Amino acid sequence: MVDSVDAEGGCVCGAVRYRLLNTPMIVHCCHCTWCQRETGSAFAINALMEASQVLSLQGDVERTQIPSASGQGQIMSRCTACGTTLWSNYSAAGDKVHFIRTGTLDDPAQFPPGIHIFTSSKQSWVNLPTDVPAAEEYYRRSVIWKKEDVVRYKAALAL
Repeated sequence: MVDSVDAEGGCVCGAVRYRLLNTPMIVHCCHCTWCQRETGSAFAINALMEASQVLSLQGDVERTQIPSASGQGQIMSRCTACGTTLWSNYSAAGDKVHFIRTGTLDDPAQFPPGIHIFTSSKQSWVNLPTDVPAAEEYYRRSVIWKKEDVVRYKAALAL
């Protein structure tokens, strides 16, 4: 584990601050219609990180369950003061893996997308880069992820 990757983030009002203690396992740029609706934008960019590698520096988050395309819902963690969504958790990994909203990082460009997913529902005006993998729906983790990140993911689930 890395002591720090110099990646910190927080909400728009500054009440909540957090630090990533490692690099993300992967970063998704998700173009599904659910992410479009949740963000009010064309996509969501999420860095997958073990919850144990996200250090709370200050502030409180509230957890809100919302519907998801899978029907199993997801939990959004938001600043209690301004409502900024900082990360979400999906049923497959539960509370063990956070999907960090990279836009809440102080330097979102530090972790660009490693894959574009659910591109079958992307907005027609969004042009995907040719040097980043893309999947019309989801993908097989074992094909896209680095082996060491698959190991990290499995270890996080085993905790």
